[in-house]
This record gives sequence, structure tokens and C-alpha cells, in this order.
Amino acid sequence: MVTNVAVLDDYQSFAPPHFDKLDANFAVTYIPDTLLPYNHPNTPQTVKDEIVKRLEPFDVISTMRERTPLPADLINRLPNLKLILSCGRRNKAIDMDAAQKRGIPVTAATDDQAGPVDSTTEHVIAMILSVTRNIAKNDAAVKAGAWQTDAVTGVSGKTLGLVGLGRLGGAVARIMNLAFGMKIIAWSTNLTQEAADAQAKEQGLPVEQANGEKTFKAVSREELFSAADVVSVHLVLSDRSRGLVTEADLSRMKPSSFFVNTSRGPLVVERDLLNILEAGKIRGAALDVFDLEPLPGDSEWRRPDWGTNGKSQVLVTPHVAYVEERSINGFYEQQVDDLVAWSAGKPLKRTMY
Repeated sequence: MVTNVAVLDDYQSFAPPHFDKLDANFAVTYIPDTLLPYNHPNTPQTVKDEIVKRLEPFDVISTMRERTPLPADLINRLPNLKLILSCGRRNKAIDMDAAQKRGIPVTAATDDQAGPVDSTTEHVIAMILSVTRNIAKNDAAVKAGAWQTDAVTGVSGKTLGLVGLGRLGGAVARIMNLAFGMKIIAWSTNLTQEAADAQAKEQGLPVEQANGEKTFKAVSREELFSAADVVSVHLVLSDRSRGLVTEADLSRMKPSSFFVNTSRGPLVVERDLLNILEAGKIRGAALDVFDLEPLPGDSEWRRPDWGTNGKSQVLVTPHVAYVEERSINGFYEQQVDDLVAWSAGKPLKRTMY
């Protein structure tokens, strides 16, 4: 029997060179356009039914991170589904309990192609420097015939505030501390100074600087938002962290400060952030993630007037922090290996449960 495989949301067409190598026992269909998320509160029933109709014929679904969520209700409406090919260490967009109850394995392709600094960390650094140094606006101004329309903001010696000090937050902190001498402060719900010291050691840094200050200093929520020159979010999205950053936090930020989110859009109350930026209460924001992705055509984040008429600067990228060509090719190569092994009845090496 032929195994029907759907490859979803491959925006840049990385998948075909890998999946096209499969033999005639597999029929692969590429579906690059993402519909509204099945479990989003604004998704109408007609779109949910369209998603089911689209996916119902397939035995295997290849996903790219969270681009198409697979909640329990959707998984249970796909009677032919036998295998989900995913990637990354975790995927909160897939209901693992529902998949397990159905006996559907969920694979976990990992980033074996990364260099010493992972793609997401590179992008965070790029976003911080791009928004503080007005890269996008100055580029647009020069191309429009203008010259030196705005000054840039340096980060050297200033304070970086991290909402979350895990692996990614720690990696960003290490680079910004070593390269630019930024002071690092951090806060999350359960962060202690002991944990911050342990993360400094994990990053190969001393627990204390020569002046006796902590290299990574755990502070209160209020101090982080009020003291930081740049606030960067590095949390995993969960029911507990959803909507964690609110207008009360953002209102504490200095008028000269910048807000950066490359983790997940729903960690921040989107309307609250929009209100702060529309009022020009901080210097700017750099965002790679949003509540609804891909962004609708009429999204306020797509407006061309950010940075004018008293509004804050807004730099946006389309959730590409992890979309590095070596990594994505590695994900798909592993997915094909997992698919072939599963089809042959062999045990899967990388699964999420």
C-alpha cells in the first residue's frame, strides 16, 4: 500500500530535495500555505472544517515547528493519521496526549547542523542591534533619497534585562556581556540568584565580575522592566506564561528603552504592547513572533507608519529566528529517515513521547 504524506508549511521549499528521494511506496503532497490555527479563538468553523478536509487523506503529516497546530480535536478528526513528523526538542502546538491515545508517534528531529551559536541566538543578537541602531529605518531612508535622518543608540555598557534565563537567555546574555560589556539582569517567576549563578557558570562566565557585581543578577519583576535599556523575552509558552508581560510591566520601561520578543507572541498581551508603542512610550520594539501567524494582511504590525507621529520604532521579522538553512535541511533529512524507518517497522530514534 502507498503511504500518503503531507508536508505542511514549507515556505521556502526546503523539503522537496529530501522527500522526493522516497520511492514509489510514498505519495508526497506539499501544502505550503498555512491556514488560520485550528485552535485559535478567531478561527471560524468553516476554516476548521477546511483544515480537516485538507489533512484527512494523509497517513503521515510532516510539520515545521508550530506553523500548523495539531490540537486534540483536530487529531481526533483525522482517522487515517498514523505518524506525525515534527522537529525541535518540544512542540507545544501538538497535543501529545491525544497522539499517544491514538497510538500516533510524534518524531523530534533535532538541530544537528548548528554551529557553536544556535540560529535563534544569532537572530536575537541581530534584532537587538538592528532596532537599537535603526538599521531598517536608515536603510529605507537612504533608498528613498534621504541621509542621516536619525541617530542610533549604542548598547555598550548598558543594561540587558532578560525575562527568562534558560539556555537561550543565557546564551544571549553571555554574548552581550562579553562583546558589549552589557550588565545582565534577569527575572522569571521562579528565578533565584543561585539559579542565575548556575547559568553564568553554564555559559563559561564567572559568577561575579571584577567589581564584585553578579555577572547575571536576579532581580524583581519591577526592577527588570524599570532598569533595563533592552528587555528581551526568553520563556517557553505555557498556560502559566501566556499573557505574562502586560501593560503594567511595559509602562515601567524607560522612554529610551527597547523591547525584544523572539520567543512566542502570546507571552505578551499584544494589545498592551500595541498601546505602549502607539503612544511612543518606549524607543522601539523588535518582534519575530506574534499572536497569530502568519500575520494577517491587515495586521497592525504591518503598518508603515511606525516610528512617525510620535509612535515607537517597530522592527518585525516573520518568525525566522530558527529558519536557518542548515538547520531546516537537517530537520527534513531526519524526518525522511524517520519516515523510512517507521515504514519498515523499525524503532524511531527521536520521539516526543
